[in-house]
Amino acid sequence: MSVAHIQDSKFTESFGSYSKMLARLNKLSVDKHFDAYLDVSWEDPEFQIEPGDPRLIESSVDPFTQSEWFENLSTEAKAQYCLYRYSSCLKTGWHFENLLQRGLLAIAFREKNGSETFRYVHHEIIEESQHTLMFQEYVNRSGLPVRGMAWRYRFVAELIIERVAKANPVLFFVFVLGGEEPADHLQKSLLKAGLKHPLLERIMRIHVTEEARHLSFARHYLESHVPKASRGQRMIVSLVAPFVLGIMARIMIFPASDLRKHTKMGFLEYRRLARSPQSRAMLRDCLQRTRKLFCELGLMGPAAEVLWKIHGIWGD
Repeated sequence: MSVAHIQDSKFTESFGSYSKMLARLNKLSVDKHFDAYLDVSWEDPEFQIEPGDPRLIESSVDPFTQSEWFENLSTEAKAQYCLYRYSSCLKTGWHFENLLQRGLLAIAFREKNGSETFRYVHHEIIEESQHTLMFQEYVNRSGLPVRGMAWRYRFVAELIIERVAKANPVLFFVFVLGGEEPADHLQKSLLKAGLKHPLLERIMRIHVTEEARHLSFARHYLESHVPKASRGQRMIVSLVAPFVLGIMARIMIFPASDLRKHTKMGFLEYRRLARSPQSRAMLRDCLQRTRKLFCELGLMGPAAEVLWKIHGIWGD
């Protein structure tokens, strides 16, 4: 039996699994979905956001809140830092989801009649729109001038994201994992640690519930389509992925620079905390599942491994 025949057999088996996965995700998207305004009790007195609310203080997940700098802040200043941090993360989150939707729309535009991919992609776009409404509503109620994703990243992403989705969908889904995986890791860690503010807890629980489907789709897409890609295409993905994932992970899990200015944190202190052992560990951990997937797909050659290490996202 030829190598080409073996690869085609593996692809057929993988694609069959991909089709079953799509049918399951489409059903789940109908059976269990959320509305940004119907499923969050925005007007509940317990859900209101106050800048100095001690329920906002979190000191077990964010490496910055485990520092001596944070410990020396007053209770009110700690709450204000955490409120800005949450608001900034949510604004960055919807910036990413806006870009994600543009790429998904480009992919859906090329699907044929009867495509299960077309249907699921639009389910995901609808869910991401609900997340965007939910995240921005929180930001609005915080009253803070959070910037979200830095303008230079937004500018570049807006230029290339639809082009990448059309020209190389596999690379596009690497970008998807680069944003979704770190955000999901961070939010699950916060939920496990026990969020004290009920509004944040509700928003993040809704998000991780639906994000599980989005992550499953992205992983299955790569599992189904990478084996069919040419050697050159796989090499491009293998070498470009560490760069994309390293940038995306830092954008999604590290405090934005406008938070440093808002809290009057010195640049050297910010850089020290961003390079601390705890921050480096979080950066590695948030891409653990993606790293494992790349190894399974044969996208982790010697050169790629070196690049993963250079970008600080290689495991221990």
